[in-house]
Amino acid sequence: MSDALTESMTMAAHDERAAAYAPLDAPIWTALTTGNRALAQGGPRAMRYLPDVAPFAAVADRSAASFEALAALVPPDGRIVLHTPDAIVPPPGLAIDLQKPILQMVLEAPPVNLPAGPDYLTLGQEDVPEMMDLTARTRPGPFGPRTIELGRYIGIRLDGVLVAMAGERMRPARFVEISAVCVDPAHRGRGYAGFLMMQLARTIQDQGLTPFLHVFADNEGAIALYRKLGFTVRKSFLITSLRAVEPS
Repeated sequence: MSDALTESMTMAAHDERAAAYAPLDAPIWTALTTGNRALAQGGPRAMRYLPDVAPFAAVADRSAASFEALAALVPPDGRIVLHTPDAIVPPPGLAIDLQKPILQMVLEAPPVNLPAGPDYLTLGQEDVPEMMDLTARTRPGPFGPRTIELGRYIGIRLDGVLVAMAGERMRPARFVEISAVCVDPAHRGRGYAGFLMMQLARTIQDQGLTPFLHVFADNEGAIALYRKLGFTVRKSFLITSLRAVEPS
């Protein structure tokens, strides 16, 4: 095979992969317009999840009209969270509360076969108060009264108490985000987080979909765990939390 043909085939494979993973270049926008459309509000310029589902939002482009539409989606006492490839200048009526780099990681390999963990269960609406308490104490990311509607959530109970959980959040096209991975501090170090993640990953891949996740770039412990489980870094973003303010 000639070098030219080899290079051409390599470039074609690269282009095909880039096209396949394009939904993850704008995961919030893609999720809001595909897999999570039923839980979205907004229009063609800006969209967000329903406030009691998640604070995530996205704009169609960086135009003033799109940012104006975005500001209209933020209630006076509320906030929204964006994932962007670079820093943004907030539009009038919004101010930055937090801006930090995050990594997007994907799992393309088969799920790791971890040692059997304790019995786990699928969590339902009746478990939401405990789920909100656990996430409030461990801070894996936003979790609201209706976040459970985004996908399947599983957890571990010990002596009747929810001590660990993980679930599915954004659904951009053929990808499913694993999120809300958290373990009560008194029960860490037992492999519960990885065990639950791999149960979800196996189910996601069995459906012909690809698991992915987001993690703060400075969370070295979590990143090390995710690498051990087979996740690889695909892209970096800035996560920006915006709150409503009176325009000056």
